[in-house]
Amino acid sequence: MKFQATSRALLRTLGILALGLVVIGLNRPAQAQMLTYAESGKPEDSGLGLLQEEPHDIIYFTEKSGGGWVKSHLLPVRDMPTTPRGTLQFSILGIEVEQFVAKWSDIERIDFWEKRLERETASRIANEDFVGAYPFLSILIRDYPRRPGLKALRSEFLWRNAIQRASGSQRAESLAMLEELFHYDPQYNQAQVLKAISLTTGGLMQAMVDEGDLDNAQQLLARLKEDYGRFDLPAISKWDGEFLRMATEKRNEAIEAVKQKDFRSARTLARESLYLKPDIEGGRELVKKIDEAYPLVSVGVLQAARVFDPVRLDNWSARRAGRLLYRTMFEIQGAAPEGGEYDFIFGSAETTPDRQVLELSIDTAKLPNPLNRIEVDFLADQLARRAMPESETYFSPWAASVTGIGIDGPQRIECVLRRPHVLPTCLLQINVDASWFGGEKGGPTGDYFVDVIEDGQTRFKLTEDARRASGDNAKPREIVEIRCDTGSDSVSKLLSGEIDVLDQLFPADAIKLKERRDVKVVEYPLPTIHMLVPCSDHEFVADKNFRRALLYGINREDILKGELLENHESLGCRVLSGPFPAGLSQDDPLGYGYDTSILPRRFEPSLAQLLVSLSQNLKAAEAERKGEPEPKLRTVRLAFPADNLSRVACEAIRSQWELIGLDVELVELPVGRTYPDPDTADLVYVSCAIWEPIIDARRLLGPRGLAKSEDQLIGLGLRRLEEARNWKEVRDRLLVLHSISHHELPVLPLWQMVDSFAYRNNLVGMGNNIVSLYQNAGNWRLEF
Repeated sequence: MKFQATSRALLRTLGILALGLVVIGLNRPAQAQMLTYAESGKPEDSGLGLLQEEPHDIIYFTEKSGGGWVKSHLLPVRDMPTTPRGTLQFSILGIEVEQFVAKWSDIERIDFWEKRLERETASRIANEDFVGAYPFLSILIRDYPRRPGLKALRSEFLWRNAIQRASGSQRAESLAMLEELFHYDPQYNQAQVLKAISLTTGGLMQAMVDEGDLDNAQQLLARLKEDYGRFDLPAISKWDGEFLRMATEKRNEAIEAVKQKDFRSARTLARESLYLKPDIEGGRELVKKIDEAYPLVSVGVLQAARVFDPVRLDNWSARRAGRLLYRTMFEIQGAAPEGGEYDFIFGSAETTPDRQVLELSIDTAKLPNPLNRIEVDFLADQLARRAMPESETYFSPWAASVTGIGIDGPQRIECVLRRPHVLPTCLLQINVDASWFGGEKGGPTGDYFVDVIEDGQTRFKLTEDARRASGDNAKPREIVEIRCDTGSDSVSKLLSGEIDVLDQLFPADAIKLKERRDVKVVEYPLPTIHMLVPCSDHEFVADKNFRRALLYGINREDILKGELLENHESLGCRVLSGPFPAGLSQDDPLGYGYDTSILPRRFEPSLAQLLVSLSQNLKAAEAERKGEPEPKLRTVRLAFPADNLSRVACEAIRSQWELIGLDVELVELPVGRTYPDPDTADLVYVSCAIWEPIIDARRLLGPRGLAKSEDQLIGLGLRRLEEARNWKEVRDRLLVLHSISHHELPVLPLWQMVDSFAYRNNLVGMGNNIVSLYQNAGNWRLEF
């Protein structure tokens, strides 16, 4: 219905509909119940509630026409006409089916929606309510980007908000707003804005230097010099000079240390000088001179080594550092389509076509000292001892595989196998120590030996034999491992030049570092498998129903993706259903022991609680039958290595177990330890190198393995695996063992992680697809 009327007549007509509006409003959202017209006065100020209202204009009628106001849907005109003639058609909020018409002469004014937004924004800016002003300003920017006064309003918001934040010590946020203001409207109060940028920069730089955050301070200074260098800001000049002063002091101290032949201190000071001022005169030349005189590489580690074993299954640091000290008879170099690739360090190895004879040929002419002193009969004896149960190097899979060992010539050994074996070389990862060559037991055979172990550092020195063999001084004379408390601490040390290599990265840190030009990030080709391993006689942990409860009570997906990956995607990182690697992709040969049809148990806390109760009831019933006291569910002690990643994971696991009613105690292991002493923990968080399931299955699950499982089904599965004659049988029997492990839970599988390392670009010779960080340490060279 369309009509013309005075405002009073119009409002009387609307009054007829008022009762209907109220009734309708009972079933509408709150904003539909607001008053949308009145015969007098003006609408109530909505404040922040305006953001909840539908956009609308407010039409005020003249007193002559009867007064009053209405809230209308946005009008087609966005300003009052200079000469009001004719009529205005509009619709009122809440009365969607009616159209109304009023004479322009009866309209006193119109409060347009965008002007109300501008008033609210300006009022809140004036009152320094920037949190309240921001949503109004955002709507204006989004819906009315060409409003004449919007630029000034936005600039005023940025300027006054920046001043407020600076006075509240929020310097970084203040600087960000000042810079946004300058780039958005360079002419706005330019002199004062530049002065504020300089003052804020000065305070922020001082705070960063005081906190030791020199990397970010230098990046900030470099960017500001590039952006505002033409304005000669005092803070830029001051801090440019300050960094030069600090760098010059460090350089002079380094020069003095060189004179005293204190190359360790000289190296640290020279790098700190170059870090403080990359273009300092003579800085690079000084670093190069020191590195030539005494090559030294610093390696940042999250896990410090206290034991050294290059084939240790459960100890990342022992594997890493062990490779510096010891060689292994057969060393894994990487993964291949059929198992791992292994090098025989004393020469060459071949398997006959029928896979029943392993032939070893020794070539001492190409071996370094002391490896070149190996004798064929001694080596044959070592192979035989590995098959003797009373020997400390005994390994049952090798004993079950070999039937005879013979010397066939002065440099040749033949190992006759009981049955065809797909990969006999993997059974001979035996550590070679100095006792093999007339030295002391446990003595190193690698290029380095342990010089000093301090609280935060472990120094490895190049042996004299290795130094003479190198023929030059470029091979690192020292490799120094520096323990870092957290991932961020290690990254900071890498960027500052305090360390040259970082052996293990959080996935989120790896993603960030890949953007740096001065750092290279590389993934290790073989993943690690993270699991919980029972390690005590805890009566309930020994019960597989209770172990299932523990697994159902862990939200593994959430911990992996949220806590460890920090919501970043990382190819190959995944939750597992068994103890073997799943590979990095569907066709990855490393996943030959993983059954993808077995899905990981989901997070089901209710089922976990039910299984805990079931375990308690069964234990109580058994005790009653035997006439023994009912066992009590005591605290579950969860041990973890002293590194940040393990700590984060175990804290999350504890909080989730507590939600299902368990009492959990965390036990942090001493530095360098990955397995607890007897009766100090019930479960231990382990990161395992399951790189060759055909051999590592027993090392993990066997009675003498990490899990020390006495389960008969597990034992049968291991024996059948070791009797496999071809790769098809190996795969089929590993899948069966995966299924048994999934049901019996000798260990609690968590997830697979793809680890990365990073190094500065001036370190060359790292090599490609290295399994262990120090695999090519003898080829490392520092260049500038």
